[in-house]
Amino acid sequence: LHLRERPEITALLTRWGVEGALCISVVTRTEILAGMHPHEEERTMGLLDSLENLPVDEAIADRAGRLIYQYARQGVQLSFADTLIAATALHHNLILATTDPKHFPSPELQIYPLSFK
Repeated sequence: LHLRERPEITALLTRWGVEGALCISVVTRTEILAGMHPHEEERTMGLLDSLENLPVDEAIADRAGRLIYQYARQGVQLSFADTLIAATALHHNLILATTDPKHFPSPELQIYPLSFK
C-alpha cells in the first residue's frame, strides 16, 4: 500500500485493527520501507510493528514457486514480490487487501480490492 497522502487507507487499517488482528507479509513490509521517506520513519514503523508480520518460510516459498511456474505456462509473468505475498495469504488462509488486484490473478486467492480516489 502506498500510505503517503492516503489517510483513508490508514483509517481503514486502523478500523480493521480494532476489529481483529491485521497481518502483513514481510515482503509488503519491505516494499513499504523501500518507499518511506526519513521523516515518515517513526509513524511508519509504529504502524508496521502493530501488525502481525508473517515471514516467508519453505512452504510459502514452494507455493510461490509453483504459482510462478503455473502462470508462466499460461503466458502470465508474476513478480516474485507479489507471488510471495499471494502465497503467504494462501498459506495462512487470509484475505489479501490490495490496490492492485490485477497483480494477483490466482482464483483461489481471496481478494479485498481497495480503491481510493
